[in-house]
Amino acid sequence: MANNSKNYPSRRKLRQAQRDAQRARADAPTTRTTQPVHPNTGTHASAAHAPAQAKAGARASSQRKKSAPSLRPKGRKKAKRPPLSPKQRRRRLIKRIATGTLALFLLGILGACGLFLSAYFLMDIPSPDQTAKAEITTVYYADGKTKMAEFAKQNRTIIDTTQLPDYVAHAVVASEDRTFFENSGVDIRGIARALWNNVRGRPTQGGSTLSQQYAENYYLGTNKTYWGKFKETILALKINRQQDKKEILNNYLNTIYFGRSAYGIEAAAQAYFGKPAAELTVSESALLAGIIPAPSAYDPQISPEIAHMRWERVLNNMVSDGWLSKADRDKQEFPETIPNTPKSSDYTGSKGYLLTHVRHELVHEVGYKEEELDTLGLKITTTIDPDKQKIAEEAVARLPEHQANLRVGLVSIDSATGGIVAEYGGADYEKIQRSAAFQDQAMAGSTFKPFALVAALEQGMTPNTRISGASPMVVNGEKVGNVDHSYGNITLAEAAKYSVNTSFVRLNDKVGVDATRQVAIDAGYPADTPGLDATSVVSVLGTASPHTVNIADAFTTFATGGVRRPAHIVASVSDSSGKELYKADTSGTRVFDADVIAQLNEVLQGVVHGGTAEKAEALGRPVAAKTGSSEDLRSAQFVGYIPQMVTAVSMYQVGEDGSEESITGFGGVKDVYGGTWPAQVWNWYMLRASADLEVKSFPDAASTGAKSAPKYKKPDYSVPEIPTRPPTSRCRRFLHTCRKRSPMTATTTRHRRRRPLPQRASPRRDRAITRAVTLRLGGDKTGGIPSVTPLTALLAGPFMD
Repeated sequence: MANNSKNYPSRRKLRQAQRDAQRARADAPTTRTTQPVHPNTGTHASAAHAPAQAKAGARASSQRKKSAPSLRPKGRKKAKRPPLSPKQRRRRLIKRIATGTLALFLLGILGACGLFLSAYFLMDIPSPDQTAKAEITTVYYADGKTKMAEFAKQNRTIIDTTQLPDYVAHAVVASEDRTFFENSGVDIRGIARALWNNVRGRPTQGGSTLSQQYAENYYLGTNKTYWGKFKETILALKINRQQDKKEILNNYLNTIYFGRSAYGIEAAAQAYFGKPAAELTVSESALLAGIIPAPSAYDPQISPEIAHMRWERVLNNMVSDGWLSKADRDKQEFPETIPNTPKSSDYTGSKGYLLTHVRHELVHEVGYKEEELDTLGLKITTTIDPDKQKIAEEAVARLPEHQANLRVGLVSIDSATGGIVAEYGGADYEKIQRSAAFQDQAMAGSTFKPFALVAALEQGMTPNTRISGASPMVVNGEKVGNVDHSYGNITLAEAAKYSVNTSFVRLNDKVGVDATRQVAIDAGYPADTPGLDATSVVSVLGTASPHTVNIADAFTTFATGGVRRPAHIVASVSDSSGKELYKADTSGTRVFDADVIAQLNEVLQGVVHGGTAEKAEALGRPVAAKTGSSEDLRSAQFVGYIPQMVTAVSMYQVGEDGSEESITGFGGVKDVYGGTWPAQVWNWYMLRASADLEVKSFPDAASTGAKSAPKYKKPDYSVPEIPTRPPTSRCRRFLHTCRKRSPMTATTTRHRRRRPLPQRASPRRDRAITRAVTLRLGGDKTGGIPSVTPLTALLAGPFMD
């Protein structure tokens, strides 16, 4: 593009040239000659020659014009404003934008000032009595009428905080608002810093002063919107004009929430240190001040590292602000708090475990905050049936005398909704604040085996598919055996009925460890269950450690025919006016084919009839069940279900150091397996809890047609070879001889020695070997397993059932 500045003079040069020309004309001398008067006409002599002179003057003028330099561009009759250069246009645009922006900014300031002034003069300070009193949250049983308990009846004691040691207030000021005694109730720099931090997408940051927090908690309630913050700012300014700093600080210390259902400094001192606020030390005051922003998260009992960091921050701020000397700061030690045990009588007995479960689900599953549960006046309806809950407690109480450290957990679920109708987590919550039902974990044992069975059925196997139950076997150097004796080729149904460990290890190898794990997750096990990520085929014997509620939850999916309805204890939540705020989803999602689960239910019903779960047969109706016992009898499980209800019972023993230990026998039972006392407790509970339920049968495989996702495929992964240990006894030598005489051998020409070829599955050969071994052991010619065998002690492995 051509540059116009090269063709035309700039405006500045043009104006300068014009001024120079005007100045030259002004300085030029003007000469006038006196003409004589004509004697006849009485006129000047030059008048006679006026026309000629006029013409001459015109010619002279035209010559001057021609001779004078032209300030206009050639070829143009009239001078025009020359076009602007690109640089000049940019300057003009920037100037206009700056002017417009400044105007808008000034208008915005004027509008904000007008809004601020209007709000300031129109907003009145509300009465504290209308908002300072938090409402009581009430928990009900499943009928929605029978009250179970109440949450946090406003644990607050109003005191005169001016009588407290000065360092109590100084610690709070150093933590929450270091300019409290100087500001007018609002920290402009803090608000701007927080706003800029939020605009940049960084974690949300607050810029509220102590006065703003007091206005929010005491007058307005929790509000995180920008309009709420605006109202909070206006109210803080008005409060600072009407109340002095000591009064504001006094009300603040009596209002703020410190966690542990404690409101105000007096209740907080009792909740954390078991003493009145007047006896707080500098270190204790700093700890309480440090947890104010998030008391539930910064509680030393929950997050000791964060609490310690906040404690140090408060002390350092007190030193910087002149409230504490450096020497006194160095003397401070992190204070020790008392356990967070609710003091309400509602938490006594087994009811405390139910309330703990309710709060846990509302906070971690629904999304409420701990403070909201204690202050919003909610109506919480649980799924607990009071009659069935009483039956569960009485069933556990019938156990004979046992070790004091034996823990018993029971969870019963309504399969139609997934709601927990009864839950036993312990005898007294105030003595042990850990629920055996949903908090503690124990190895699942053989209750995990049905997951491998489902994976096998999904991959096309049937309950009549045969698999070897030979025992013992060695996997990664560890011996795995059966609790009773070695089996030959048996069906999957028989393997489940007698809980044959070696059969399920081989089955897990065929279907794939990942497929079995995925079935467990789809059924209801959390993906982060300890031990569930194990890659060994032995994991099918129940090395994962779920909660008792997870076991019941997973088997509920089997009771429903493959429909997953997550277990829950909260049915609904309403506000104080009756408006429903939350309702549990009970619709369910199909995760397994109905025909697959129908086959599984047939197999697990066989476990009840003459199998390891035969105690459940006393129920007198169709029942499917599975027993479970872990390594060294550290835990014993029993889970059984009818179409309408699923119940799981767990027993485990905790050592003095908190580790698992083998269950000590009691009540005439030396070894506590899943089929002993856990099955008995299940029986005591189910006989009464199911008495009013209709007798229903499980649907058979032929009558189902519901389908789910595509079948699982065995993933690509490596597993160790599973050899049979070389025989040492007479019968094992005979078994080894039979296999050695097998024609499955070949001779190589290079090495000139016999080397066994890989053995392929041969049911006919295995049955022949089994019959031969059986005859040697005293069995019949049909291949049946004798009831008593001298190999029982030798073949028994560490995983029992």
